[in-house]
Amino acid sequence: MKGGAVQRGRMPPTQPTHGQFALTNGDPLNCHSYLSGYISLLLRAEPYPTSRFGSQCMQPNNIMGIENICELAARMLFSAVEWARNIPFFPDLQITDQVALLRLTWSELFVLNAAQCSMPLHVAPLLAAAGLHASPMSADRVVAFMDHIRIFQEQVEKLKALHVDSAEYSCLKAIVLFTSDACGLSDVAHVESLQEKSQCALEEYVRSQYPNQPTRFGKLLLRLPSLRTVSSSVIEQLFFVRLVGKTPIETLIRDMLLSGSSFNWPYMSIQ
Repeated sequence: MKGGAVQRGRMPPTQPTHGQFALTNGDPLNCHSYLSGYISLLLRAEPYPTSRFGSQCMQPNNIMGIENICELAARMLFSAVEWARNIPFFPDLQITDQVALLRLTWSELFVLNAAQCSMPLHVAPLLAAAGLHASPMSADRVVAFMDHIRIFQEQVEKLKALHVDSAEYSCLKAIVLFTSDACGLSDVAHVESLQEKSQCALEEYVRSQYPNQPTRFGKLLLRLPSLRTVSSSVIEQLFFVRLVGKTPIETLIRDMLLSGSSFNWPYMSIQ
């Protein structure tokens, strides 16, 4: 992947029509609920069109090459940061708070994006992408690494099994992003209120769109705590070491946040 490849696939946000969520004259759910309008703004903030991250995502059985896997991962990370920059309320936070929130939650947002685009998670190319063949690990470390990959795969599959729609994914990402667990926040109460607003929006949406699934809202929320079981360092090694070498993901996230769409992705030649 060459510098700027992430941006070349970027298109202006379009009105989403995924699942049962449609915008009618800009009025979601044909009502005047503020919270429903909030969801429409979350959806409009997505930096990629309906096809999300590329046609390869729409073919779950397609075995992707290493370069494609790494480029897809780069798109998903860029998408998470760009989405956050464009959703309501987040840009109004102090920049130090924005950085703190994204540094803490980027791996959870990455897992949600991986599930949303049905990212193919075949073990062999993942191991190859991690560079295990180039620098062999000890047997114990390989076993532990494989276990982390399995956890990642399980979290993605459990989300896919719920058939989460795009409006629900946007709300889940907002709930994850607006966490008071981030260190050094200047206004913890405000961030907590934004998380509560996002949770209320999701609850309202699920109740109106899935009235025959009374437990759906609870099932969606219960998926969030387990997202943190996916090791951010493993995601970094699996998908990003080949692209950025020893550059910390946290540094990339800060640069993405400050640079916006002008961000140039660091590129390391894949041997």
